Amino acid sequence: MLVRSSFWCALAGAAVLCSHDAAEAQDSIPVGQLVAETGATAPVARIYGRGVTDAIAWINAQGGVDGRAIELDTVDYGYDPAQAIATYKAWADGSQPVAIQGWGTADTEALVDLVKRDEVVFMSGSASGNLTDPTGNSPWSTEPAPYNFFYGPSYSDGCRALVQFAAEEWKRSASAQGASTFLGDLYRPKFAYMGDNHPFPNSPRAACLDYARDLSFEIVPPIRYALTPADFTEQCRTLERSAADFAFLANTAEANVRLVRDCARLGVATQFVTNVYGWDEDAADRAGDAGNGVVWVVTVAPWDEDVPGMETLRAVSLQSDASGNDARSVHYIRGVCAAFFMRDAMQRAAGEGKITGSAIKAGFESMRDHVPEELEGVCLPSSWTATDHRGTTTVNLYRSHNNFGTVTASEVYTTTMPLRPDWLGW
Repeated sequence: MLVRSSFWCALAGAAVLCSHDAAEAQDSIPVGQLVAETGATAPVARIYGRGVTDAIAWINAQGGVDGRAIELDTVDYGYDPAQAIATYKAWADGSQPVAIQGWGTADTEALVDLVKRDEVVFMSGSASGNLTDPTGNSPWSTEPAPYNFFYGPSYSDGCRALVQFAAEEWKRSASAQGASTFLGDLYRPKFAYMGDNHPFPNSPRAACLDYARDLSFEIVPPIRYALTPADFTEQCRTLERSAADFAFLANTAEANVRLVRDCARLGVATQFVTNVYGWDEDAADRAGDAGNGVVWVVTVAPWDEDVPGMETLRAVSLQSDASGNDARSVHYIRGVCAAFFMRDAMQRAAGEGKITGSAIKAGFESMRDHVPEELEGVCLPSSWTATDHRGTTTVNLYRSHNNFGTVTASEVYTTTMPLRPDWLGW
């Protein structure tokens, strides 16, 4: 079932500008939004989607883009690529959007050719490395993706950063134990890649494991576990038998919470690290003691950080929480950043004369170390070019703490992965 923007309007109330009357639509900017309000990744997807929706509501309340409102048509596509394609075709047959705010890896990659053909900018929640090569010249690229953008480092660079962190953790541990060599045969750490057999968890696997081998990790056989929570006892036993020192969890937070709890129950001592959607504040709370020490990728300033842009972020949050009492997760804030970067690309397009897909694309590709003005300190500085759509390779890692029921997180590692040409599109 398709749930359009009226669904979000009902949730958010009058604060959201859901303009569908003919007079307003004549001077509006049509944008589609694909959300996975249902489906395997829904618990994190709906939070990200709400961030996008609230941000656009706030932008419209401030006058929109060049005096024009963004008319958002939101559809729950159920995390189903076929439904995403059907929705896109319906948009193309009606009021073709100039841009789309999307979500998943499988559906985003399925639409690459269509958005390229129609010159529609597609900004996804997915940060698949496959979307970073606009020319198709990379040996890893199956097709050029000139109209695809996303906010934050790619899944591949996120996983590489976690591997780098793990190598340094191992070095410190070996040193503390009096080892004379680092990553030698005797002290070579083991690394496990865990996730479902699905485009999202599979996306960074080859790139991440290749880098882990470069850093002298021993790679144990991959361990599959479902995107939806289940009994993961057997996977935890397999992990324990592998004697992996580090395990990358490639699924989203719901499944990861169940996995770390099952593994804790069995006494598995592996250090878990995970992707940008693999953990969050709520996951840490639900995991309890089992989640203590999980390290994950964070691309925004968390809700309680004192940075200049937090005032705007809290104003954005009021669009669907008039009380102002909701503490927003990092996924929500990531969605807000994605919407503001799109707005800024639209503003640059308007400055050149017309807000079209090709002009928005050029707007993105003109950004150098750009941060939306109102979100200083919240979003990472980002740059895109006509030949490289890796907006940033800076990766921040946080560690989850649970001290007698009090859940906190602290930044433990920051790195900027090199813009290696051989990593483009991978």
